[in-house]
Amino acid sequence: MTRRTVRIAMNGVTGRMGYRQHLVRSILAIREQGGLDLGDGTALWPEPVLVGRREHVLEEMAGRHGLTEWSTDLDAVLADETVDIYFDAQVTSAREEAIRKAITAGKHVYTEKPTATGLDAALGLARLARDAGIKHGVVQDKIFLPGLLKLKRLIDGGFFGEILSVRGEFGYWVFEGDWQEAQRPSWNYRAEDGGGIVVDMFPHWEYVLHELFGRVTTVQAHVTTHIPQRWDEQGKPYDATADDAAYGIFQLEGGAVAQINSSWAVRVNRDELVEFQVDGTHGSAVAGLRNCRAQHRSATPKPVWNPDLPVTHSFRDQWQEVPDNDPYDNGFKAQWELFLRHVALDEPYTWDLLAGARGVQLAELGLKASAEGRRHDVPELSL
Repeated sequence: MTRRTVRIAMNGVTGRMGYRQHLVRSILAIREQGGLDLGDGTALWPEPVLVGRREHVLEEMAGRHGLTEWSTDLDAVLADETVDIYFDAQVTSAREEAIRKAITAGKHVYTEKPTATGLDAALGLARLARDAGIKHGVVQDKIFLPGLLKLKRLIDGGFFGEILSVRGEFGYWVFEGDWQEAQRPSWNYRAEDGGGIVVDMFPHWEYVLHELFGRVTTVQAHVTTHIPQRWDEQGKPYDATADDAAYGIFQLEGGAVAQINSSWAVRVNRDELVEFQVDGTHGSAVAGLRNCRAQHRSATPKPVWNPDLPVTHSFRDQWQEVPDNDPYDNGFKAQWELFLRHVALDEPYTWDLLAGARGVQLAELGLKASAEGRRHDVPELSL
């Protein structure tokens, strides 16, 4: 098989998500399988160029994985004509400027979300990419996860009948950092650094709802900071200026309503860290990251409210597991492969910077709805 190399500048891979999911479990995993088979006797071979601010960390990471190229000079990397794609997994506040530089340099762009700190900037990036004629994509990993792929199979098969509602629960307790180390970086809790659960998670909920159930047409939310003080990576206390919980209600095109709670101050009493329950006239399902359970109308028990008697059966046992049927790859890797095929073969690809702007829009309107105490319409975006 002929090997065709694609060089990817990967900025921000020293962070947890950039390193674990994008470098190790996506790009390096594609290399381990011999490259991406393009179906014409050619294997696309991704060659990462690691980019970041900490030279010693980049050097150690490159050595650990047998990579030879790394740099702390983003401008020099973007000036290299042999670099084809720019990938960004930096902190949100640094992302817009770097993506602009990459587009101006003529690089294809693939980026984490949110794509910018505000809607105007996000739309500006989408327009800049359109005018430059480059290919661009935004990570929307959750729709590639096994649980939601099984849920989509139920939707496409007409299992639900008319979908009435979607209820989502996301979150876990993030340690404050005083007596146990926090699982998330401290910048997540500083609004001045682009932190906050709304700007982090509402872009996810936008594409999940949009892809599976219909476009979000209105949003209302209550946004709060439950834990006002946390401790940073050096053990120093700081004020948490960003929200750590959001309770949103989303009206969807077609009439269904979605309610999604997002919190970094909740202890988990569910099977997975995120779960969605979908109720329809013909059936219901509960989907997480990996699993999906369903209950058809023909198999729905007849609960009767009686607080005087103890429950003698398990409601959970009355649901049926949706089988895997198909092999499921890592969701980040699956989307990387689609984007690389888009770059190499011009195959269709819809999760672009305009899709990313929709996520920024929903986060912005969610924060506005909470601050004003009212519901906001979500206009349809175009370039």
